[in-house]
Amino acid sequence: MVTGGWITQADRARWQQEATAGLAAILEANPELPVIAWTVTASGGALSGQVLAPAAGRRELFAQWQQALGLGEVTETPSAVGIPVYLHARGVLGGVTVSVTATVFDGGEDSR
Repeated sequence: MVTGGWITQADRARWQQEATAGLAAILEANPELPVIAWTVTASGGALSGQVLAPAAGRRELFAQWQQALGLGEVTETPSAVGIPVYLHARGVLGGVTVSVTATVFDGGEDSR
């Protein structure tokens, strides 16, 4: 079945299978790291990890995953009022696009 031009359902299924194999390899290689939430995207089979730990440890856990995965430079985007700060790192591992994100509260606000 063709969906959206030349991309078929089989293409999308293959991308997701490659991404889940990539996730399995990541988790196997990093058993000491605390768990984060992972999503496999439907459109391109990318992996997106989101740090949902208690607010006090999010920046550190984000940095641990970013370093363990060898992801490129971190983008920090403050909200309009400066709190929270959104962290994002992205790279390609084994042909799969991988990103890790976190929302941190550096201004001393309570966790959310």
